[in-house]
Amino acid sequence: MKILAFGASSSKTSINTALATYAASLVNDATVEILDLNDFELPMFSEDKEKEIAQPKLAQNFIAKMKGADAIIVSFAEHNGTYTVAFKNILDWASRVSREVYQQKPVVFLATSPGPGGAASVLNVATKSAQFFGANVKGSMSIPSFYENFDMSSQQLSNQKINRELEQVVSKLIN
Repeated sequence: MKILAFGASSSKTSINTALATYAASLVNDATVEILDLNDFELPMFSEDKEKEIAQPKLAQNFIAKMKGADAIIVSFAEHNGTYTVAFKNILDWASRVSREVYQQKPVVFLATSPGPGGAASVLNVATKSAQFFGANVKGSMSIPSFYENFDMSSQQLSNQKINRELEQVVSKLIN
């Protein structure tokens, strides 16, 4: 099974990338590819810009990565209660290449933040809009207080209760 995982953030030190990477490692016998949204940086989407440059190669590449996966794990960073600009921009461009950005693949949506809210607002937005982008959402989970529950040195959840919950959510990708 090939898992495509990424943090929906352009931060080089993204806690959501760390979480998505860890979650993907929980799938036994999987090949994992970690995307970096910085590799898909495009001009701000607008209809005028689309008329000028059509469907950029980077947006096509993003869709190709989705097509090539058997399952997808996304961990959403939250900016002002919703998507980061980096993720929203590639979502907008990619949806012009293929409205079904997630290609009807099984998907697990995660979110985390340093605070107790765990980026639950953006997770709610992503889960509600998933149907419009061809996501077969198998599960979702918000992880609060990231630095209290994740050991950065070992790159894994240190809170065993949350870890068991995450294992259950991720296991739905293959069931």
